[in-house]
Amino acid sequence: MTRVVVITGGAGGMGLATAKIMGRDHQLVLCDNRGDRLEAAAAELSELGMSPTVVHSDVTDRGTMVELFATAAGLGTVSAVVHAAGVSPSMGDAEYVMTTNALGTVHVGEAFFEAASEGAAIVNVASMAAYLVPESFIPTAHFPLAMTDRERFSAEMRTALSIAPEKSRSGMAYGVSKAFVKWYSSSQAERFTGRGLRIVSVSPGSVDTEMGRLEEHAGAGAIVADAAVPRWGRAEEMAELFAFAVGDKAGYLTGTDILNDGGVVASVRERERARVAAQFS
Repeated sequence: MTRVVVITGGAGGMGLATAKIMGRDHQLVLCDNRGDRLEAAAAELSELGMSPTVVHSDVTDRGTMVELFATAAGLGTVSAVVHAAGVSPSMGDAEYVMTTNALGTVHVGEAFFEAASEGAAIVNVASMAAYLVPESFIPTAHFPLAMTDRERFSAEMRTALSIAPEKSRSGMAYGVSKAFVKWYSSSQAERFTGRGLRIVSVSPGSVDTEMGRLEEHAGAGAIVADAAVPRWGRAEEMAELFAFAVGDKAGYLTGTDILNDGGVVASVRERERARVAAQFS
């Protein structure tokens, strides 16, 4: 039976880099909300001898995600999903960022849960930003509402984000939404295991992609300039990790997040510890 991998955000950046790796032994299904970019990605993959199926759809629409997985299941056994679709703070307001990154993850994850076969795995792309938002600012207690009451979830997220100045709200929404991705990938692990499925998340640092560079002059760019590894991460570096996480060799990996940020979070935390210690020395 043909093994199928679904890649959301598959038109560029980390999604396309992952497709180039996983397309060697999987039938590719690429999903993106940018039709022109999808066609370009398909052409690039065709030159590598791959025959991707492209689906122009948006992760914010639960119904189209169900259709996406129905298409994938019609091609073979859905064995892997790399959910790389998402938006950065520069791409929209706080509501848009939260809806796309948080609710989009639920839509993809739940459609995968219903359609995938035993032994399949999904990796959700989070971000190091989830580690840099103070825990007291993350409304984790309200995260489960995303599974049962979308409107109330959105209202609670708006309330939580309202503590930030309006100009900073998209940035905070990004960090909180990626914390949600981590939460979902952990909290649902036992339920997924009950169906023989694995679910993990990966938190990249600042990656040299079109979307990553949108934040070059904001927080991400400043962090790169002062990072433990003082360079941007490469899409290919992230893609290799995504492919491993959903592969057979990672069969014991589930319910956790992998931070792949070049040591940035470790550096930030240690510098803060040293700063606080110096105040009391």
